[in-house]
Amino acid sequence: MESRPIVAAQIGCGYWGPNLLRNFSALPGCSVKYVVDSSPERRGFVERNFPRTSAIDTADAVLNDPEVDAIIVATPAGSHFTLASNALCAGKHVFVEKPLATKVSEVDELARQAHARRLVVMAGHTFVYNSAVRYVKELLDSGELGDIRYIYSQRLNLGRIRDDIDALWNFAPHDVSIIQYWLNDAEPVAVRRQGMAYMQEGIDDVVFLNLEYPGKIIANVHVSWLDPQKVRKMIVVGSRKMVVYDDVADNKIAIYDKGIDRKAVLGENMDFDNPQRAQFNYRSGDIVLPEIKFREPLRVEAEHFIECVRTGQTPLTGLQHARNVVSVLERARPINVNGEVATVR
Repeated sequence: MESRPIVAAQIGCGYWGPNLLRNFSALPGCSVKYVVDSSPERRGFVERNFPRTSAIDTADAVLNDPEVDAIIVATPAGSHFTLASNALCAGKHVFVEKPLATKVSEVDELARQAHARRLVVMAGHTFVYNSAVRYVKELLDSGELGDIRYIYSQRLNLGRIRDDIDALWNFAPHDVSIIQYWLNDAEPVAVRRQGMAYMQEGIDDVVFLNLEYPGKIIANVHVSWLDPQKVRKMIVVGSRKMVVYDDVADNKIAIYDKGIDRKAVLGENMDFDNPQRAQFNYRSGDIVLPEIKFREPLRVEAEHFIECVRTGQTPLTGLQHARNVVSVLERARPINVNGEVATVR
């Protein structure tokens, strides 16, 4: 006998919400009963395009409806914790768009509530479900790139300036999530941030985030919404090979058989009175453009959440992964003019 569909409700249908609604509504094992949005315009959009879904203006009906198994939160970041907490208290599983919360203490509270009620909490770190990102993960795990030396990423664009969060909290959760996924959620030993606000006081438009991980691995994340080009690129430099992941390019992955090795110096030839200059071998081999079988990451992500709700398994981007991302971002939170840690509104 087939199990009944998971009944979901979505809170928020603004910029990103329609993409979530489209994917969850298309899943064979899921139905979206409600969408909650305070905007009459957005409710009208839902009614026109998703006639099987009721568009309502408050979440009370969602929280009180025993048929609703799970709630999808697609609202501004500052509201994520409260909405997720309310959903868990109502006995609902929760999917929350990135970031899960704006403080580690909030993530820990959600974890406590979820554990007490045996509920699933998953964060929408979509790129972990991207086929190209997973391909790089396989390269790293197999050792094909050698020892990881450093990673750097650029997530740049001109426009969609936010007034509720800065460029770091808007863009960097993607890159930090990917780096954490690639590095098996290792905790950085140091987090440094440099940013600047040009358009709105106290909201950085451009940020350079520097991370240092155990094993002499460093990472740099550059985010901006004041850039002339749309760039979504990450580069991993290993001791054997290097890989470029370009989410905008047709060929998402390029593997470079390039590197520099220090030549070994035999002990008996070492002359400490006449020290030899270091010598290096330069390697420049083939560039490989592997074929990536691509599925829409958001569809993969939605399927994974519904499967976790159905089976009780821990999501790939569950509480621990989400906590690690929020921890990095919180450690990078800017300091205001009074020397206090700035808040995320």
